[in-house]
Amino acid sequence: MLKAFADLSTPLLADACVRENVPLRAAPPGIGAVVPGQRVAGRVLPARHYGSVDVFLEAFGRARPGDVLVVDNGGRQDEACVGDLAVLEAEAAGLAGLVVWGLHRDTPELVEIGVPVFSYGSFPPGPMRLDEREPEALETARCGPHLVSADDIVFADDDGVLFIGAGHAEAVLETAHRIRRTERDQARRIRAGETLRRQTAFDDYLARRAADPSYSFRQHLRRVGGAIEE
Repeated sequence: MLKAFADLSTPLLADACVRENVPLRAAPPGIGAVVPGQRVAGRVLPARHYGSVDVFLEAFGRARPGDVLVVDNGGRQDEACVGDLAVLEAEAAGLAGLVVWGLHRDTPELVEIGVPVFSYGSFPPGPMRLDEREPEALETARCGPHLVSADDIVFADDDGVLFIGAGHAEAVLETAHRIRRTERDQARRIRAGETLRRQTAFDDYLARRAADPSYSFRQHLRRVGGAIEE
């Protein structure tokens, strides 16, 4: 999955979701890579955190190579729930990375380990609580408003984190590649002196909109074969 994502980005996938009428599920803003430039893509391995690392260790026993641990810590800002030992164990289990709806710690060690970790940021204290575990602890995880499971694929890069249903992933990736080719061609033409307004026949769009106020720029882009918005 990471290979299929290699030439793409989460913005391209987001645009492709819109084009394919696939639910657009993005992690909350602010979740980013511990090491800028790292990327990850793989099946979601969900785990809800209750104050103890045991739930992660149990999840790793269910992992398949290339999975991405998605940690639901409720977006808490008062504790770090993932550190170097958990990430080392994830690496030993063959995971491709971790996405944390919460905070991490042991930043220098995580940089050295090299496994991609995405979180809200670092915080020294670990958990000082032990909450009651729910039956769904290893079945689903929440990341912001979105509930994800092993039926989802997670993609993450410097722009953020997206979740896409596994059944939609192939179509979204194919459409994202088409959008990328169109946008790269548009960028090349702008650098060569052909403005984006000219490429998209923007004057024609303004004339059509004047005649039909319901005519949107997105409709126009699809008619002329542009990308830009989706």
